[in-house]
Amino acid sequence: MKIEHTAYNVTYPVAVAAWYVSHLGLKIVRVLDTPAKTHFLADDQATAIEIYCNPVDQVPDYAAMDPLVLHLAFSSEDPDADAARLITAGATLYKDESFPDGAHLIMMRDPWGLALQLCKRPSPLISD
Repeated sequence: MKIEHTAYNVTYPVAVAAWYVSHLGLKIVRVLDTPAKTHFLADDQATAIEIYCNPVDQVPDYAAMDPLVLHLAFSSEDPDADAARLITAGATLYKDESFPDGAHLIMMRDPWGLALQLCKRPSPLISD
């Protein structure tokens, strides 16, 4: 089996989806025009996330969660430049760490508080 997607219940799914498309390079692969305003977004490797608002359940307070509880990680060739670009687009910096093995991880929050991580590793986490 393969992972199909991970889902995030958010207050403003249309705005969140648009921001992720504009600033993180994801593309919309499916939209469900229901009250939940569900958007499936994918990267160029077909890894998908679902952004929706399910009014039946509460939207988590992502901004109050420690980013180590939940975060969405992106590989980045230049985490410093990507972080600067995302900050200009409304993200906030949480932590910038470099490790002895050469890894560089920058933890941020999107404009709605969901934690994002920019990862540059000395070797890919998953290789073909």
